[in-house]
Amino acid sequence: MNRYWWLLALVPALLLNSSAYTVSETEQVILVQFGRPVSGVVSEPGLHFKVPIIQTVHVFDKRWLEYDGNSTEIPTKDKKYIWVDTYARWRIADPLRFFQAVRDEQGGQSRLDDIVDGETRNAVASYDLIEVVRSTNRAFQVTEDLEGIGAAEAMAKIITGRQKIATQILEKAAKITPEFGIELVDVRFKRINYVDSVQQKVFDRMISERKRIAERSRSEGQGRAAEIRGQKERDVLAASSVGYKNAQEIKGTADAKAVAIYAGAYSRDPDLYQFVKSMETLVGSLGSDTTLVLSTDSELIKYLSRDVQGR
Repeated sequence: MNRYWWLLALVPALLLNSSAYTVSETEQVILVQFGRPVSGVVSEPGLHFKVPIIQTVHVFDKRWLEYDGNSTEIPTKDKKYIWVDTYARWRIADPLRFFQAVRDEQGGQSRLDDIVDGETRNAVASYDLIEVVRSTNRAFQVTEDLEGIGAAEAMAKIITGRQKIATQILEKAAKITPEFGIELVDVRFKRINYVDSVQQKVFDRMISERKRIAERSRSEGQGRAAEIRGQKERDVLAASSVGYKNAQEIKGTADAKAVAIYAGAYSRDPDLYQFVKSMETLVGSLGSDTTLVLSTDSELIKYLSRDVQGR
């Protein structure tokens, strides 16, 4: 009997628990009975009640939500195929209509894929690539690298620009989203890039252009190196010529002084001078094992004979 009383007490508690629900500051709720909404939007934070079992609670976020689209291949007006990646900010402005149209956030994201992607395709296809890439006509320096890979295209005058194109996408998409209870507040280009086939051609063009610039730089460097080497050789030759000239002048001066000294010595004592020169000749030409054969009228023999006689 006590067991049945316990069950009778538990059933009301379960019914009370299933009939109560809470709503936080960041949530908004609608009640659904047999697949149809049965009340307005409940957005007041706090504890609320519903009919247990037959009514279900569907909770939706009040905050701004993030939409991150997939990259899409789109041709521009000038027939250049690019990958376009967009992102947006949105919120559930009308939960009741949102629930009836798309059921939940996943359905809302799917619907935004269709809307934002479609308007992005229409906008990008209406403008040249340069309009989608640049936002203003801000002047910039055309570098040597850019001259060979599209300077004329890069310097083309911008009429609309990237920012205004994104604004156009937002304005057109924002007129459609209220039908699904969605408020779209911002759409931006996240990334724009060439498709793989075009990208490879651009890279090849950039590589060939930089090779051309590198080859020209090497040629200029080799020419400058040859010029420096030639100047160095001329400087070395000039320095050598000056040094040789100075050496010859010094040598000539020294020879002149030596001749003057020899001449003075010869004039003062010719016999001594002749004797010294003869001895120098003997010393320079005779060794320890040298045998010298001289005639009796040789100038050298008379000094040797005098030396022997004197000794």
